[in-house]
Amino acid sequence: MKKAAIAALVLVLLAPMLGLLSIGVVMNPAVTNQANCVPSDVMLGPIPDSLKVTMKHGYTFTLNKQQLTHAGTIITTGANTPGVGRDGILIALMAALTESTLRQLANTGTYPESGNYPNDGNGSDHDSLGLFQMRPQAGWGTVAELMDTTYQAKAFYGGPDGPNYPSPRGLLDIPGWQQMDKGEAAQAVEVSAYPDRYQNYEPVARTILDALTVRGSGNGSGTPGDADIPETSRLVFPLPTGTYVRTSTFGPRTDPISGESSYHHGTDWAAPDGTAIFALADGVVTYAGMVDGYSGQITIEHTIDGEKVATKYIHMWAHGIHVTSGDRVIAGQHIGDVGSSGYSTGPHLHFQVHPGGAGSTAVDAEPWLAERGVEGTEAPAGGGPGCSF
Repeated sequence: MKKAAIAALVLVLLAPMLGLLSIGVVMNPAVTNQANCVPSDVMLGPIPDSLKVTMKHGYTFTLNKQQLTHAGTIITTGANTPGVGRDGILIALMAALTESTLRQLANTGTYPESGNYPNDGNGSDHDSLGLFQMRPQAGWGTVAELMDTTYQAKAFYGGPDGPNYPSPRGLLDIPGWQQMDKGEAAQAVEVSAYPDRYQNYEPVARTILDALTVRGSGNGSGTPGDADIPETSRLVFPLPTGTYVRTSTFGPRTDPISGESSYHHGTDWAAPDGTAIFALADGVVTYAGMVDGYSGQITIEHTIDGEKVATKYIHMWAHGIHVTSGDRVIAGQHIGDVGSSGYSTGPHLHFQVHPGGAGSTAVDAEPWLAERGVEGTEAPAGGGPGCSF
């Protein structure tokens, strides 16, 4: 019983190359759709340092912050996967609790290289890996893919955009899973030799989901209500003064690779790899990770001028993401580092502003920032990152 392999098709808009600083920055529709297709009002809140939980048969134990952080990944991934909803997230938590007790397990006996990836210990169940104990030999993914917790969560949920569609089956690929007992639904994905174990963790999964989430505003956006995010006290430009050069503006453009017309939903600023990225305003991180294992992204929800606003910061390397979903951040906080992950031609920040929340349409960030007195200072001519892409 082991599963998992994430995935999703990634459609992207590239940023152009300007002058000697040819940096192409990319906008990934999969990133946008992630917010637009949120199926429920489930949203991750702050992650506690520990949580005491009790199983169906009465056994009580305590989960630590690392385990709860993995639970947060499962929750956020489910909240951003159309068709999953709260029940689907419960089933996924039950499965991961049963399979690994919410630990990302390597398996160095079968795959020595798995120990080179971030992990919470070593498992030894045949060739199984990770939170959901997914098996490379069963077709769920490579060792590298299955040692990524977000990939495993996406693989468990499955669906037509899943990497293994139509087989191995994820939860969304199980006909009538919504009407099944939750333990039976977990077993239908895991195909375990011990199918009755999952029900024991349903009370634990419910405790986790209740403790780690806040209800949204009821508009299906999966984002918090205004009461959950206090009005920000200030706004801060997302890059340090003099470190960046604009390489692509918001709106229609010619794709620098394909040469075709496209629409760019953000603003690209080229900056040296590793340049600090700052949170625009006080807020709550609603996504932090590699979208489809491919492009680093942070999404933050704010309350600005009495309005819900989301900002997105895209193309960080995995090691350059310094926050996790549920974190509360303050304006100017160092949340990540400039990178070039995803479909990108060089280090840059792709920045988006979404008045109304992450599920709303992006607007041109530069005039929006200028109207609020937020203006950065670009590097002098020739002072950019000097990318040769």
